[in-house]
Amino acid sequence: MQMLHTVAELRAAVRLAGAVALVPTMGNLHAGHLQLIQTARQRGLPVVSSLFVNPLQFGPGEDFERYPRTLQADATQLAEAGCNILFVPSVTEMYPEAQTCRVVPPLADELCGASRPGHFAGVATVVLKLFNMVQPRIALFGKKDYQQLFILRLMTRQLNLPIEILGIDTVRAEDGLALSSRNGYLSATERAEAPRLYQVLQTLAAALRAGETDLAALENAAAAELTRHGWQVDYVQIRAQSTLLAPAPTEAACVVLAAARLGNTRLIDNLEVTRPMQTV
Repeated sequence: MQMLHTVAELRAAVRLAGAVALVPTMGNLHAGHLQLIQTARQRGLPVVSSLFVNPLQFGPGEDFERYPRTLQADATQLAEAGCNILFVPSVTEMYPEAQTCRVVPPLADELCGASRPGHFAGVATVVLKLFNMVQPRIALFGKKDYQQLFILRLMTRQLNLPIEILGIDTVRAEDGLALSSRNGYLSATERAEAPRLYQVLQTLAAALRAGETDLAALENAAAAELTRHGWQVDYVQIRAQSTLLAPAPTEAACVVLAAARLGNTRLIDNLEVTRPMQTV
């Protein structure tokens, strides 16, 4: 595996590799990231991965400074998983100008964007820059960050980028907790409580499948259950998979999304669910 640090080196390596798959990451890798690499390998393309803690997607008071930087361990895992090219740029390599042109995507202020202003502009900007640097045939992202995946697919379509965006199912611990680089922030007591987020979403999804139609009541009940157990809830929402907006009564394909804080750690999760068709 090649480890590269400049855009010039990256572009030269990609030219030699030909068509490639891209897996962007912020490092501190877990099995979910490695699943993305393995899925890319199955498509028969050389794999480019990036390790870059992107300052543009962190807001004031968030964990940019303390976000775990585990380069050597990450590089070892990526090499073992079959990554071909690892791009590890500095902040000045990614953003050489003091004033950075930012992409502000649709839905940037919805859901996670409502409590993290500017987050998705930072995500869209860094991913678009990586797309321009690597020009991959496919790019892979985990479904745990469902809104991020939706926004990046939308950006790719609207900007007519010749890139296929693949969403890979969330990888979970045995107790159901979605794997996340931030799970390491949890204390032992918080880690024991953390699977409740997935359990609450499962209960909500089951009610949708059973034909419950009062979406606001379902959302409020789920949020109340988390609050009773010490969570600080940002949102629990039922949205349409096709638009990530409130679903029309006739829309069957929905997604249940939640974000909540357990102690100082913000966790997110989601479940795709198909509910019975309703008539109007």
